[in-house]
Amino acid sequence: MAGTVEALIPPTARVYYGHASLQRLRGRVAVIDEVADLLEEIGFDPETSVLTYRQAQVLALRERDVSQADIAEALGTSRANVSSIESSARENVTKARETVAFAEALRAPVRVRVPAGTDLYDVPELVYDACDEAGVKVDYTAPDLMKVVSDAAGSAVTGRQISTPLIVGVTSEGMVRVRHQD
Repeated sequence: MAGTVEALIPPTARVYYGHASLQRLRGRVAVIDEVADLLEEIGFDPETSVLTYRQAQVLALRERDVSQADIAEALGTSRANVSSIESSARENVTKARETVAFAEALRAPVRVRVPAGTDLYDVPELVYDACDEAGVKVDYTAPDLMKVVSDAAGSAVTGRQISTPLIVGVTSEGMVRVRHQD
């Protein structure tokens, strides 16, 4: 476990890294609330995670609206280093999500190829037909399914038109996953 960071912080602004609740950092209140306990409580394990322990700490603090400057001060490092750690952590999370989406697409019994130029309003019928054929139930109305596809596809949907080919996968549990087809 982490120790106490004291060297760079004056006694009046001392923060006990991993053990404090609310502390003052040079006149600003920062939430440094038992990050080690939080990570333990939610089951974070750096041995099985795509995040390092430090990345998890920084993300936990940033999710509590602690500024990078305050985190840097509490951890005895620079704001630029905290920014780099946060950026790497968010990139790792994005890669992990993409990996999970890929794995789910592999096991999805329904995969619908949606070519570029397809009207977004035509996508639900393509998905429903493929799901009916595979005996898979989708718990989305057509408007909800269009929103899921549009939101997940991001820039691959322009207005109502699919501008980049997509693959819409539906798991046996009815979860819809959308991937860009390269």
